Amino acid sequence: MVPFTDNFRDLSNTEGYQFEFYCERCGNGYRSAFQRDKVEMGRGLLRAVGSLFGGAVEDLSRSAEQWRYDRATNSPAKDKALTAAVGEISPSFRQCRGCGDWMCKAQCWNEEIGQCLRCSPIVAEEVARAQSAAQRDQIWQKAREQDWTAEVDVATRAKLDCPSCGAKVDGGKFCSACGGSLAMPVACGGCGSTANKPGAVFCSECGGKL
Repeated sequence: MVPFTDNFRDLSNTEGYQFEFYCERCGNGYRSAFQRDKVEMGRGLLRAVGSLFGGAVEDLSRSAEQWRYDRATNSPAKDKALTAAVGEISPSFRQCRGCGDWMCKAQCWNEEIGQCLRCSPIVAEEVARAQSAAQRDQIWQKAREQDWTAEVDVATRAKLDCPSCGAKVDGGKFCSACGGSLAMPVACGGCGSTANKPGAVFCSECGGKL
């Protein structure tokens, strides 16, 4: 039986075995030491000799090539290497009996309670978190209670481009580039004319009330 079955990555290659275990709360990773595969080293030597001498030795090296380990599947050698890696890394982890996840001892474990910080947060940290959340809510509430539109003209249609020069504008009554008026022309509901100046009461084309 080998623990750590759902929180590790297999970094093994054709030269040997290595595994990376990670905390299921903070995601910090811990790599085991690389374990060189002695059998694979022997096969590599055999392939090198076969390439030099040819003949029966070369045939033997090809046979060794066909018997190379498949790193994507389980094997007794990989199980043994994983067991050794677990023994090396396990002192840095704890399994929480509350949620069942593996947590790193350094950052995510509440030693006093015997559970992870997700199940049993440290009191001082939780108080600080609650205070920060309340402070943020109060800031938003105070901001909502302030009148931020007292000097904003919401009755006049907003323009993003100056109708005179086409420059980008950030609001106001006049263009900062050419001094032209940013007020929208008033359209007549009777004749549809848009030649009326801002602030006009009657249409300059038909005399209708705007």
